[in-house]
Amino acid sequence: MSNRYIPHTEEDIRVMLDRIGVESVDDLYKDIPSEVIFKGEYDIPEGMSEPELRRHFRELADKNRNLKVFAGGGVYDHYAPSVIPHLLQRSEFYTAYTPYQPEISQGTLQYIFEYQSMISELTGMEATNASMYDGATACAEVMFMMVASARKKNRVLISATLHPQVAEVVKTYAKFHGVDLTVIPEKEGVTDLEAMRSALEGGDVAGVILPCPNRYGIIEDFTGVADSIHAVKALMGVYADPSALAVLRTPAEWGADIACGDGQALGMPMLFGGPYLGYISCTSALLRKMPGRVVGATKDASGKRCYVLTLQAREQHIRREKATSNICSNQSLMALYATIYLSLMGRGGLVEVNRLSADGAHYLYNQLIATGKFEPAFDKPFLKEFTLRTQFDVKELNSKLMEKGIMGPIDLGNGLVEFAVTENRTREEIDELVNIIKEA
Repeated sequence: MSNRYIPHTEEDIRVMLDRIGVESVDDLYKDIPSEVIFKGEYDIPEGMSEPELRRHFRELADKNRNLKVFAGGGVYDHYAPSVIPHLLQRSEFYTAYTPYQPEISQGTLQYIFEYQSMISELTGMEATNASMYDGATACAEVMFMMVASARKKNRVLISATLHPQVAEVVKTYAKFHGVDLTVIPEKEGVTDLEAMRSALEGGDVAGVILPCPNRYGIIEDFTGVADSIHAVKALMGVYADPSALAVLRTPAEWGADIACGDGQALGMPMLFGGPYLGYISCTSALLRKMPGRVVGATKDASGKRCYVLTLQAREQHIRREKATSNICSNQSLMALYATIYLSLMGRGGLVEVNRLSADGAHYLYNQLIATGKFEPAFDKPFLKEFTLRTQFDVKELNSKLMEKGIMGPIDLGNGLVEFAVTENRTREEIDELVNIIKEA
């Protein structure tokens, strides 16, 4: 046989070709131009024994460098308890796809239910979906929820202080779905609320999306903002770091109708950008506008507690024109990750994570200012991430830091640099960073 990994015999192939009326396998590809068909030999190494293969992958792994991370920008190096990978692979939880049959999917449905409950507690909202691919696409879906709820309004406002990568995804979704997206300008590092209120006066705004914390690490004050938004019958959405919500005011406390964000901060490895986890929480009034799935608790025929898919809003379950989204497959593995992380950490653990991160961030902030090479960019409160102004060539600085095994700050342009500190960074590592900068 031409490929020993394909289990079909020559006889099997002949029967299938006869059934569809084709002479040869090559005839199946006759519509493909011959010049684009690869005719050489594949550069595939010879097979290895298990010890050889393990040795090979160890050699590849040794080429990686474990850096001390001082970058943030929406992705953070938080600690993950070592038990998480082991629990992730438990057979009663682990699944390749969607729990369509509740009778055999109780483990999957239960942890999704627990995930929804925990995220709802963090956000203060009444309902949470399960779940989205990442925070950026979740934010885009929130934009669609706002437009769908407003019906005749097609304009959504987003703050210029939202993470840039999130804003770019939202803009792309808006462009190809005909949504009129307007960016609220920033003022001194935070959303220009007067500009927002002026934009609301037109009466054509379906909703407003604001960040917490924002792209500079600043904790913005949204006191009275919900009243201004609701006064023109628009919805308020908050893009929030779920880890930080353990110590900050929740979207619900700000009066928001919808919360969204990325669950990466819940101990998920950075992994070069994913997989991550997007969440959406909302008030019960908006539940049927929310994409994804909602798992509910009920009782079976014997009166025992069990779990079912209560709400499914994908086009494969209901009439296509009534569907609210087709983005989310199960995306359940990372929801399981978040569930295990939150269960292990508990309320006290999350508070401690934020305390240690904040202590480290403020210590580094003061140490950098003391070098005389940085100055405050904004006089605003921050938690684990902050932005400074400098005359440094940030690219050159990061190159020197990389030589020492440190991932340095994010260059925001215009002389602004952004540092982040999590509970994973020790005082010694922070001092090492500062000393390298002093010598630069």
